[in-house]
Formats: sequence, structure tokens, C-alpha cells
Amino acid sequence: MIDLRSDTVTRPSAEMLAAMTSAPLGDDVYGEDPTVNALEERVAGLLGHEAGLFTVTGSLANILGVRSLVPPGGEVLCEASAHIARAELGAHAAVSGVTTRTWSAPSGQIDLEQIRALIAPDLGPYFVVTSAVSVENTHNFGGGSIQHGYDVLADELDARGIPLHLDGARLWNAGVASGRSVASFASRAAAASVCLSKGLGAPVGSVLVGSVELIREARVWRKRLGGGWRQAGVLAAAGLYAVEHNVERLAEDHANARAIAEVLADAAPGSVKPDQVETNIVVADLAATGRTVADVVAGARDAGVLVGGVGATQLRIVTHLDASAADCRQAAEVLARLIG
Repeated sequence: MIDLRSDTVTRPSAEMLAAMTSAPLGDDVYGEDPTVNALEERVAGLLGHEAGLFTVTGSLANILGVRSLVPPGGEVLCEASAHIARAELGAHAAVSGVTTRTWSAPSGQIDLEQIRALIAPDLGPYFVVTSAVSVENTHNFGGGSIQHGYDVLADELDARGIPLHLDGARLWNAGVASGRSVASFASRAAAASVCLSKGLGAPVGSVLVGSVELIREARVWRKRLGGGWRQAGVLAAAGLYAVEHNVERLAEDHANARAIAEVLADAAPGSVKPDQVETNIVVADLAATGRTVADVVAGARDAGVLVGGVGATQLRIVTHLDASAADCRQAAEVLARLIG
């Protein structure tokens, strides 16, 4: 099967497995796992922050990052289809007592005018206070789009004294596609997360970065929520290998995604705009094709290709390091036959 459901489906390479089995280990709850410590220090440095915290998932990294900036009863603003609002099962409200208000924009982009209208400073005891703004870069449900208004928003929030939270699960993709360093994005945020188990191909894990004080408090909450590690260096070693070897090759995934988009655009004009496929995610709208997402997903599976749906008419295809250019061409041809 050619699995293009997500970039989370990759398997560790032989070299990554070798790094995992040879990693020096210790008890991370005591702060004594040297490989975890090395990963946290390495990623924090790459992202322009003082400290880092290794977490089991990107969702946990986001929960810890948002709660470090937003007190119980406060609110975080984000785009309506952002991961923290749509795909973390209400955790910020259920676990942290944080409320959310949203703006809506094409491809999940920043809309500064809407954000300005939403921001609520201290208006007295009758209104929730905006404590942070969260941005997802790249934006998953926005088709892997890069946030092009990011610096303008960061400047605005700096002037207002409101912290920025960066959900950078696929920030590595944004950096490679834009030519910008990941630090140029992450350093503008008070708290930022990056994923190791998506484009970089590690089997598990994300890293939250921020100030020493912020990470110290996040470490307490990680333990409180049951996320303390023991000899986690076997997993951190995979993350270190991924950071060292699998970042620049993301350009291959981006090229493969664009190639798939071009085939689908030819087969079903208007279903996708190839020039808007910036990274490794293709979202094709089947509304005008007469095909349902369920039918296309089932037909693709029967033909040896796994893809997924992310909306009533939206099909999502995600390229990654375990899908070669030939695999992606074959998958595109299968999908083109189904939707054309």
C-alpha cells in the first residue's frame, strides 16, 4: 500500500533504529537522561529559545504551551480550523479551563483585521480577557499553507503586550519551503512547539520551547498530566537523528505534493490549485466532481493507495519520506482516475 493519509505513518530507518539502540539513557523525571537533555537543548537552540521540553505528542506540547500563557478562564484566539481548536478534543477547555474564540480565513491564514476585532483587553468583570493568540504554521487543514502575515502579527502582539503561541508541528516544512530559518519564526513566539514524528520521520514526540521559567512550569504540568518520561532517550535519539538528517530532504516531499496536485488539477479542474500547494499537503475539493470523499477513499484503497478525508468534500493527501516520487506518481494516477 502507498500510504498518503499523513506524514505520521513513517517507520524508522535502519540508521534511526541504530541511533535509538545505542543512545545513552537515564531517568528523565530526574532530569538524568542525557539523550533527552541533548534533544531539548538542540531543538531549543535551533528555534531561538532558552529551553525545551520533550513531549509524547504535539497535542501535549500545545496543551502545555497554551496553558503556560493563558490562565484558567482566559482565552486564546486562533483560526477556526486550527489544530488546537479542531483536533485536540477540547483539551484546552477540559484540562486547562481555557476558552477559545476564532477567526476564519482561506487556507487558515492570519487575518490581522479580524484578530484586532477579536482581541479583548481587560474590559472589566463581565468579559473574558484575551491572554494569547495562537498561530499554526504550516496550517494542516489549510492545505499545509505557510503563514505569510506572521511577522506583522507578531509585531502587533508585541506592541499590545499579548504573547504569541506557535503551533509549529510542521514548522520544519515552513522553513524549508520559505527559505527562512525556523528560529526566525519560533523566536517571535513566547511558546512554540515542533513535531518530530511528522515530516522528520521520528516514531514519536514533539518539543515545546520557551524561556527557562516557562519550560520549568511546563515540566511540572507534564508530570501532573501523566507525561513524565523515564528512559526516554531511546525515543529522543530518533528525534536527534531526524533533526540532523531529515530536514533538508523535506523539499522532496514538497515537490512530490506539487506533482500530485498538478495531476489532480488536470483530471478535475478546480479541485486543487497546484500553485497554492506550498509544502507536503494537498487538499482536493471534490464538490464539483460528482464523487464523494468516502467513495474516493474506498476506491483508492482498493487500488493500493491510502488517503483520507478532512471535510464533507475535501480529500487530503500528505507526502512524506516513506513515499518515493514513483509512489506519489502512481497514487496521483489512481486518484485522477477516480475523480476525473
